[in-house]
Amino acid sequence: MTETTMRVPVAGGSLDVRVGGGTGPVLVFVHYWGGSADTWDGVLGRLPTGQATVRFDQRGWGTSRWLPGPYHLDRLADDLARVLEVCVTGPFVVVGHSMGGKVSQLLAARRPAGLAGLVLVAPAPPQPPATVTEEYRKNLSHAYDSPETVHYVLDSVLTAAPLIGAVRATAERDSRAAGAEARLEWPLRGIAQDITAAVRDVDVPVTVLAAERDVVEPAHVVREHLLPHLPHATLTVVPGAGHLLPVEAPGAVATALAEFSTGLQR
Repeated sequence: MTETTMRVPVAGGSLDVRVGGGTGPVLVFVHYWGGSADTWDGVLGRLPTGQATVRFDQRGWGTSRWLPGPYHLDRLADDLARVLEVCVTGPFVVVGHSMGGKVSQLLAARRPAGLAGLVLVAPAPPQPPATVTEEYRKNLSHAYDSPETVHYVLDSVLTAAPLIGAVRATAERDSRAAGAEARLEWPLRGIAQDITAAVRDVDVPVTVLAAERDVVEPAHVVREHLLPHLPHATLTVVPGAGHLLPVEAPGAVATALAEFSTGLQR
C-alpha cells in the first residue's frame, strides 16, 4: 500500500498524517494508549487492494509526542476532527482501538459530515466499570515507566501470547515514545471519564470487536458498559486474542473492516 504524508495543523503545532489513496469509504485509524499509527501495519497489509486509509500518531505519542497538552479525550477528538476535515473527502469509517475507541466514540457523537460508520476494536467503554478504581488507575499509570515494565505489560496484560519479531519491537518502541503528561493522562483521568451522555448521540452503524482473552476490556465489560449505550451496535468476539487485537489478530480485524465497509455500500 502506497501512502503519502500530509501535515495537518492542530492546536499548538501539526500532525503528520499518512494517507493511503484508493476507494472508500475511507478507513480512519485511531490507536491505543501506548500505540502509534504503526499499530495498524498488519491490518492495512491485509485489507483489499485499493482501500483508502488514514492513520496518524495521536497527540503526545510517537511522531506527535512534542505537541503540547492538554491530552484529554476532547482534545484528542478535536485533533481527529481536524484530520478528517483536511485529509478526507466523501464517506469515511472511524476505526478506534482501546483508548482510540473512546476518542472515536466522542468524535462520532459530534456527527461530522461524511461519517458512515464506526468500528470499535477492544474499545474502552463509555461507562467506566467499577474495576477502574483509583488504585487500579495509579498502578496503570506506571505500565510504561521502564523497559522492564513494558516487557511485563506486553507479555502478561496486553496480549494472549507474547509478540515476536518486528511486531514486538514496534510495540516496545511505541510504549515508551510518549511525553510524560500524555502517558499519565489516560490512566489517571481518561479511562475513568464517563462519556455516556455524548455517546447516545451516535447515529451511524457501529460494529464492535472484542477479544476472547482480553483482560483489559473483557467481552463482558463491553457487553455491560458499552452496548447498552449503543443499542444498535453489533458485537463479535475474536477467539484466542488479547487486548492488542490489531497486532495479535490483524487478519480478523481486516476481514471485519472489509465486511463492514461492503455492507455500508449496499
